Amino acid sequence: MSGPFERYSDADVAALIAGYPLAWVIGDAADPAAVCQLPMIGEYDVAGRLVSLIGHMARRNPLHAQLTANPRALFLFSGPNGYISPEHAGRRDWAPTWSFAHLRIAAAVAFDAALTDAALDALIDAEEHGRARPWRAAELGARRDKLAAMIIGFRAGVESVHGRFKLGQDERPETFRAIVTHHPDPELRSWMERFAARRNDGGEPK
Repeated sequence: MSGPFERYSDADVAALIAGYPLAWVIGDAADPAAVCQLPMIGEYDVAGRLVSLIGHMARRNPLHAQLTANPRALFLFSGPNGYISPEHAGRRDWAPTWSFAHLRIAAAVAFDAALTDAALDALIDAEEHGRARPWRAAELGARRDKLAAMIIGFRAGVESVHGRFKLGQDERPETFRAIVTHHPDPELRSWMERFAARRNDGGEPK
């Protein structure tokens, strides 16, 4: 049975990936060269469940060779996080803690040169969305093809998703309200509010 921090929805998964797209990608954990950070875009089925991740990497990245030989990878997404002081909780008899949200996604990576342009455009569109003059790769002109030749797109078929969203669900209502009132990080406060309805009002662990 999952605890309060492991209760989350497909929408929570999608929101974390969209808000914090830079993931640690781990191929062979025994080889430090087979670990790097890459921005990712999630793909979802009609029910909103994460089914794959798309991205791109440099062809000369050691991870490219490693995942070509063995396509299994772990994607680690770190979401909002921050130290919670007794000062934020308004209680001197309360132990400090750290609130955070993260995802561990196991997936099988398939490189596809034909996917490179689409992977680039998906990431650019996501990050440029909402700007007054969204930038498009076509503005690079002839340089676009030269740069694109150095990278390769990939799709990672999701095999499992494990998340932990430790966002104050176990705090007493008055303590929770004090934290979201006084903590200085608006993003962390917003995510705590997102999970407010899923708090265990039985109080903090004794």
